[in-house]
Amino acid sequence: MPNPESHRNRPRSNSRPSTSRTPVQNPVRNPVRPRIPLRQLLRVASVASGIQFGWALQLSLLTPYVQQLGIPHQWASIIWLCGPVSGLFVQPLVGHMSDKCTSRFGRRRPFILVGAVSIIVAVVIIGYAADIGWLLGDTEAFRPWAITVFVIGFWILDVANNVTQGPCRALLSDLTSSDPRRTRVANSYFSLCMAIGNILGYATGSYSGWYKIFTFTLSPACTISCANLKSAFFLDIGFIAVTTYVSIMAANEVPLNSGGAAPAEEGGGESGEAFMWELFGTVKYFSTPVWIILSVTALTWLGWFPFILFDTDWMGREIYGGDPNEGGLNYDTGVRWGALGLLLNSVVLGITSLFMERLCRKRGAGFVWGIANIVMTVCFLAILVVTYVANSIGYVGKDLPPVGIVIAALTIFTILGFPLAITYSVPYALISTHIESLGLGQGLSMGVLNLAIVFPQMLVSVGSGPWDQLFGGGNSPAFAVAAVAALVSGLLALLAIPQSGGRKPRTHA
Repeated sequence: MPNPESHRNRPRSNSRPSTSRTPVQNPVRNPVRPRIPLRQLLRVASVASGIQFGWALQLSLLTPYVQQLGIPHQWASIIWLCGPVSGLFVQPLVGHMSDKCTSRFGRRRPFILVGAVSIIVAVVIIGYAADIGWLLGDTEAFRPWAITVFVIGFWILDVANNVTQGPCRALLSDLTSSDPRRTRVANSYFSLCMAIGNILGYATGSYSGWYKIFTFTLSPACTISCANLKSAFFLDIGFIAVTTYVSIMAANEVPLNSGGAAPAEEGGGESGEAFMWELFGTVKYFSTPVWIILSVTALTWLGWFPFILFDTDWMGREIYGGDPNEGGLNYDTGVRWGALGLLLNSVVLGITSLFMERLCRKRGAGFVWGIANIVMTVCFLAILVVTYVANSIGYVGKDLPPVGIVIAALTIFTILGFPLAITYSVPYALISTHIESLGLGQGLSMGVLNLAIVFPQMLVSVGSGPWDQLFGGGNSPAFAVAAVAALVSGLLALLAIPQSGGRKPRTHA
C-alpha cells in the first residue's frame, strides 16, 4: 500500500535490488489525507450494493435464462467465460490507469461512474435480447439472434463490472491509508454493502410477479419469465444510479498532481506496455506470504465458481426435477426457491461482515479464512448428499420435492453466507497490507489479486459443463471438484498464512 505521508516520486537506482522486497520502479503514492470517518467509508462503499444487486440477478437468473434461450446445459458455463477473461485484462488495466489518473474529479471516481453507466447499458441489452432477436427473425423454437444479443450484453456487463469493482476497492484502500485495522473495516463495509445488494437482488429474482407491475415488459418474444427478468433489471438501473451517486459524492478524492502521477510523456501504447511489464514484473518481488495468499485465493474461487454458476440451476434440476428446455413450472419454481436461498445466504453474509474485523483481530485472518473454507467443503459435500437422497426417494420428474429436501437445500445456501463473507473481505485486506512494501498503487494491487480469481474462473467456465456432461449431465461432478478445492484451500490457509490478524508485515532495511 502506498505511504500516506508522501506522494513524491523518489529517484531509483539502476543497480539490481538486494532484497526480495525491493519496490518496483515509479510507485504511485497516495496524496496526504486526513483520517476518514467510518460513516463516510460506509457511504463510499455503498456503490457495492448497486453493483451487487445486478450481480445477484445475473447469478440467480441468467444461467437458467440462457438455457431457456436454447443453449444446452453443458455449454451454459462457456457463456460465463467472458467474466474471467475480461477480468484478466480489464480490472488490472483499469486499476493501473486509475492509479495514475490525474482527473480533477479524482483517480477512482471517473472509472466508477463510467463503469456504472456501462452496467446500465448492458442490462438494457440483456433484458431486451429476446425482443431484439424477434425483430431480427427469431422464432419461438430457434433464437440465434437473441442468443447473440444476449452474449454481447453479457460481455459488456462483465467488462463494466470489472471496470467498477477494482477502483471501488482501491478507493477504500486509498482512504484507509496504511492502517491495516481500518483497511479491514473498510473491506468489511464493502462486504456488508455487497450483502445488502445481494439480499435486494435475490429478493427481486425470487418474486415472480414483476411482469404484473411492469406490464409493458410482456411481448410475443418475451413471456412471463423473460418479462420478470427484464423488470428486475429496470429496478437494478434505478438502484445502481442512486448508490453510485452516494458513493462518488462521499469520496472527496484529492486529485493527483504531476508529482504523483505517471510521467506525462507516457502515451497510450507505451503506457499499456509499461503496465503489462509492471504488473508481471512485480511477480519476482513477491514474498512467500503473498504467494500463499494468491494460492489460497485461487483455490477458494475454484471452489466457489461452480456453486455461483449452477446454484439456482441445481435447485431447478436436481431438487425440483425440472428441465429448462422443456418449460413447465417445476424448473422455474426451483430457480425462484434457489434465489430465496441466496437471499438467506446474503443475510448471513451481511451479519458476518459486521463482526469481520473483530473476528480477524481476535483469531487471525488466516485462521478465520481457513475455517471458512472448511465450512465451504462441508456444505458442498452436503449438496452431493442432498442430491443423492433426492434421486433415491424417486419423486424427481413425478412430483414436487418433500419439504425436508427443500429445507435442507435452503439451509446449505444459508450457511454458505459465512465463508462467502470471508472470501469477499479477508483476501483483499491481506493482499493490501502484504503488498505495501512493493510500492504498488492500490488499483494495481487489486489487479494482482484479481489474477488469482480469474484463472480458476476460466478453468471452471471451460471445463465444468463438459465435466458434468461426462458424468451424466447433472451439477454434482462440478460440486465434487469444488469440495476438494475448498478443502485444500482451507488447510493451506490454516497451516501457511501467518495468524497475525492482518498486521502490517515487517520490511527489511
